[in-house]
Amino acid sequence: MDPVIIVGAGPVGLTLALALARQEVPSVVLDEGPGKDEPRPARTVVLREDTAAVLERLTGTALGEQGMRWTGFRSVRRKQVTGEITFDAADPAPLHIAQHVLTGALRAAIADEPLVKVAVDSRLDSMEQERSGVTAHTRGPGGTWWRGSYLVGCDGPRSTVRKLQDIRFPGRTAVERHAVAALRTELPWEQEALLHRMPPWRQSRPSAGEVTARPLPHGVWRLDWLLPPGKDLVTPELLVARIRETLAGWTDGHTPPYDLLDTGVHTVHHRVARRWRAGRVFLAGDAAHLLGALGTQGLDEGLRDADNLAWKLAPAWHHGHHEALLDSYQTERRAVVAARLRAADQALPVLRGGGGLRHIVPGAARGHDALLTDGHLGRGSLGAPGAYADSPLAPGRLEGEIPVGTAPGAPVTDVRVTAEDGSFVRLRDRLGRGTLLVVLIAPGTGVWDRKHWVSAGVMPRLAAAVTALPHPAELLVAEEYPGAPAHSVLLVRPDGHLVTALSGVRPADLYTAAEATVGGAVGRQAEAGSGVR
Repeated sequence: MDPVIIVGAGPVGLTLALALARQEVPSVVLDEGPGKDEPRPARTVVLREDTAAVLERLTGTALGEQGMRWTGFRSVRRKQVTGEITFDAADPAPLHIAQHVLTGALRAAIADEPLVKVAVDSRLDSMEQERSGVTAHTRGPGGTWWRGSYLVGCDGPRSTVRKLQDIRFPGRTAVERHAVAALRTELPWEQEALLHRMPPWRQSRPSAGEVTARPLPHGVWRLDWLLPPGKDLVTPELLVARIRETLAGWTDGHTPPYDLLDTGVHTVHHRVARRWRAGRVFLAGDAAHLLGALGTQGLDEGLRDADNLAWKLAPAWHHGHHEALLDSYQTERRAVVAARLRAADQALPVLRGGGGLRHIVPGAARGHDALLTDGHLGRGSLGAPGAYADSPLAPGRLEGEIPVGTAPGAPVTDVRVTAEDGSFVRLRDRLGRGTLLVVLIAPGTGVWDRKHWVSAGVMPRLAAAVTALPHPAELLVAEEYPGAPAHSVLLVRPDGHLVTALSGVRPADLYTAAEATVGGAVGRQAEAGSGVR
């Protein structure tokens, strides 16, 4: 079987390659660059808890040691603090990391992965799709033809894959622009991120009234200034003036010493591709969507694309083409991204308007600050991980289904579980292997050796039911799960989204739910009859 061709060696493409390799699927990554990334301190990413966990699991690296997990987040409007958040185990901080450091960790993991081949200086210029696979041609010093089972375009906003497939990419251009600077200095709040709206030193120019400060390791800060609408050139002199003005405003009028490391202008576009799948060709990351206004982070969604697509491509690669399972990638991911874009587009006129209700309705300004905080921290409609409530893979209503603290289709809570070998691990540690997870809620089991309970109560019957499922599954035991009563059983997808929660051991319901999750039996039978592989 031919490998999966991945076009683009950014964080999304490299993540997808590693995710496939963990499920024993080979891939070729076409990298138009030289195979390493130029250090750019001003080009950073903020990763939410779930996406940071995916990367740490795939790379085997504690990325928190190479980036910064903030101790808190503060919102300020003019001179008034409107909100303060302190992060802890119950409310973990996002991870702020330089993008070249992140891609370096991914490349290092790939260097030790025999199932991934990276072809440097290889730019895609043509491709042909057939019933049995995809052929791609690259130009460069080693220009050649590549043969693959599937092809995934992770090649960014100007995606060649998307253009060659003639897929439209509608949306809005230059929704926001930000001037960006990375500098080493000391600020009054150590390891805390800051969102400052309408700072008092900018009152004469309210259109430039928002700046964020995000800490990085070694005393480095990334500062972002919201620019007024238009295409005015951001000159070095203007940027240095903003830096000095802002630092002075935060430190009682005296600009502290600083080392300017890097600068840039970040332009935010809002676009979603019409199709994310065309036969054996898929789009992921910035090739499929662009978002980022109001603090939202587009890379998070790109990494979720890779996590979602990998576990669906793997069974198709191993066992044969499966239309229902592959189609669900576009249905699930496009709906989630489109919902986030709608939420941002609806909030923009209210939050960026110069006047409006905030001068009339008491508390409106504070509510706006809270909405922006949600975007920056990955919460609410602007930032929280999406749920696949209307997924075509949902099993429908089951007789034994019960409500728990996680809605069907939503990401599961990361609780401690006991694995089949008796070890205690986090639930997230068992994700990304291509297997379904079946979790029994059994209070008290954590204090007993596995040999004392593995053959007691409902365990033998549940173990037999798990063995009989139509897709490989792992049986785990948790002492507790939010909202789940004792002896309930949770079925979890390989990407960590809840399929269903059942009241006790119900083999028939569990089988039905598992079968639906992997695309159903009808689709497999139809494809087997058509000879598609």
